Amino acid sequence: MHKTAKLIILAILSIILIAIFLFIDIGPNIDYVLPRRTEKILAIVLTGAVIAFSTMIFQTITNNRILTPSIIGLDSLYMLIQTFLIFLFGSMNLTVMNPSLNFFLSVLLMVFFAGLLYKFLFKREGQNIYFLLLVGIIFGTFFGSITTFMQVLIDPNEFLVVQDRMFASFNNINTDLLLISFITVAAVMVYVMRFTKFLDVLSLGKEQAINLGVEYDYVVKRLLIVVAILISVSTALVGPITFLGLLVANVAHEFLKTHQHKHLLTGSILISIIALVGGQLIVERVFTFSTTLSVIINFIGGVYFIYLLLKENKSW
Repeated sequence: MHKTAKLIILAILSIILIAIFLFIDIGPNIDYVLPRRTEKILAIVLTGAVIAFSTMIFQTITNNRILTPSIIGLDSLYMLIQTFLIFLFGSMNLTVMNPSLNFFLSVLLMVFFAGLLYKFLFKREGQNIYFLLLVGIIFGTFFGSITTFMQVLIDPNEFLVVQDRMFASFNNINTDLLLISFITVAAVMVYVMRFTKFLDVLSLGKEQAINLGVEYDYVVKRLLIVVAILISVSTALVGPITFLGLLVANVAHEFLKTHQHKHLLTGSILISIIALVGGQLIVERVFTFSTTLSVIINFIGGVYFIYLLLKENKSW
């Protein structure tokens, strides 16, 4: 089957799932139910698109299909920020209670951390990107350890608030945050479009990209900052979904059987939307909110991650 036909099938499937999500069992109170479902579906589409897009770029830069942007510690930093605010001020503090303030603070700190990481690690010419990943893993572990330590010390009632932030949720989306997120993502996407033409060449590796005339360090630095901003926005909006990017990026590769990023980026975004909308339908209609979407995604993604590791091991 041609790649375009496959993308059309994915687009139709995602539209069907969105329509089912919006109109299933809508009842007589359509004026009340539909706007709230629309807000939820917009958050799902934005989050799915951002995570898929940033993961595909990150895997291209690192030349590794089992890595995700969360490996540099952004998810761990988000949990550290939320835990620290509650540990220091309590759950009734303005920073914790005000969604907009919490959102901006979380995004700014995560982007600032990623910026410092890239600035110092890429300061020397020719710095290996795998050194960046190693330092990111160390920071992620460090942030996780501090977070766990503070969670042990805080009041059990305060811990319930922290626990609520540990898992991605689309049930209580703030409309103002959704608008801010869309504007931020739109601005970043306009900026990054000038660099997407290099992705096919970057997937060949650093040496080949340089030989073909790509300013490797310049392009990679900016793409990494873009990835950090996008992941920070999606995490601050709905919470961390660790394995979603890994899952949809690899499924896009397997389904489309191509190395052209104009197809891979579109395909991974559509697959991500299908996974999130379908998963949310299962959470609401099958499990009746007894579990969260991120638990389902992380379980399936974790199993798939183990499969990829075993598959890579056999190829070695």
